Amino acid sequence: MKAVKITKYREPVVIRDVPKPEPGPNDALVKVEACGICRSDWHSWHGDFSWIGLSPELPITPGHEFGGVIEKLGANVQSFKVGDRVTAPFHWACGHCEYCKKGNSNLCVNIRVYGMVNGLEGAYAEYILIPNAEFNLIQLPENVDSVTAAAAGCRYMTGYHGVLRGNVQPGDWVAVYGAGGVGLSAIQVANAIGAQVIAVDIDDGKLELAEREGAVATVNAKKVDAPSAIREITKGGAHVSLDALGIKETIQNSVFSLRKGGRHVQIGLTTSDEQGMVDLPVDFITSSEIEFVGSLGNPHPDYRGLLDLIASGRLNPSRLVERKVSLSNVSEVFESMNQYKTKGFNVITKFE
Repeated sequence: MKAVKITKYREPVVIRDVPKPEPGPNDALVKVEACGICRSDWHSWHGDFSWIGLSPELPITPGHEFGGVIEKLGANVQSFKVGDRVTAPFHWACGHCEYCKKGNSNLCVNIRVYGMVNGLEGAYAEYILIPNAEFNLIQLPENVDSVTAAAAGCRYMTGYHGVLRGNVQPGDWVAVYGAGGVGLSAIQVANAIGAQVIAVDIDDGKLELAEREGAVATVNAKKVDAPSAIREITKGGAHVSLDALGIKETIQNSVFSLRKGGRHVQIGLTTSDEQGMVDLPVDFITSSEIEFVGSLGNPHPDYRGLLDLIASGRLNPSRLVERKVSLSNVSEVFESMNQYKTKGFNVITKFE
């Protein structure tokens, strides 16, 4: 089968012919029909995330946003059958630790990410092997296609969970920093709940997309002081602010955008500049009783609610797909991400 390989950091990826995986008794082999090119993959291509334990030996196949069809199953997998259309959360989980048993599989003690750890190759390939498939596979509703599943596979489900972690209520003012894939997803979800969303970015084109997805106001942080603009629009500050980028400036601005009692939700992981360490205005957080909340992925049990909302048409991740590409376009997309030029999702649908 054909698969993309990262062989050297920040250099063009290569396409190789590699053996098709053979599933063990607890595994599933999935024929990939669509796979999103995620900014997390771009981070991996840069060699980032070593500070959180994601530093695989190269070469490795990236890709963790996918939809496809089961081609072969291990003997112990009973809840699925060959031919089922499936996806999987990007965070592989063991299914038996204390967090998995409580329904918090995104916090699994043994968590692994497809295409970011050795021994768990990703979906920039014709096939992907899903270990512990009984727990990790998610069956797709009949009217949710693989491109939509790929669009929902990391950034969208992350934005969805982030809005839930923010405890967003109808009528709340919600500031979203970063109108890329995660940010646009969060905007769409918060708008569906009935919140009043303010999108913050430095790209007017992305802010136009944010308006299309439901933002009632936009702020270009290159032109104005974003926290001040948000406090003026909301007459006091946002109830919830989400940072979808993980950059020091956006994290701090997100916190300063909040009114008293507000909640900051950190979705974006940081870059090599921050390496997870960012100064915070502790006195402001304390005196205003600000909550600072982390948000990772979306627990396996919550996937059903997300997919039901997509199947009913209340949410539409596929509308965020910028273009469909081939394996041969991956390096080009990564280079566009270097310049923050991508808008929405690029999804691999041709495996050549």
